[in-house]
Amino acid sequence: MESVDDWRRALSETGELTGPIAAGIVDEHGDRGKRAIEAVGEGRVKRYRDFTVVVGHAEEYVVEDGGCDCADATYNLDDDDPSDRCWHAIAVDVADAVGAIDHHDMWYSEVREFL
Repeated sequence: MESVDDWRRALSETGELTGPIAAGIVDEHGDRGKRAIEAVGEGRVKRYRDFTVVVGHAEEYVVEDGGCDCADATYNLDDDDPSDRCWHAIAVDVADAVGAIDHHDMWYSEVREFL
């Protein structure tokens, strides 16, 4: 993969996460890309009526408009580099592109009260 957007373009064209596309994600995002691919493969990207949520190992993270409420996104990412994203946001992009979002016809804000 030659440019930053190659894996996104390839996912859009194929609609599936192939080996070369997964390698492109990992090449661009390193461990964040690897964790994102694992989350998608494990069905941990969930869309509610109000938010998209990625289930982590200890918490759930709200991803909205490409941004995330996790500590990595808050403290570690370069705001001037749009390709510098947390693994939760990358997972949402991948899951959207391959149709791997787990849809829930309920409000996350209501579900969150029970977690």
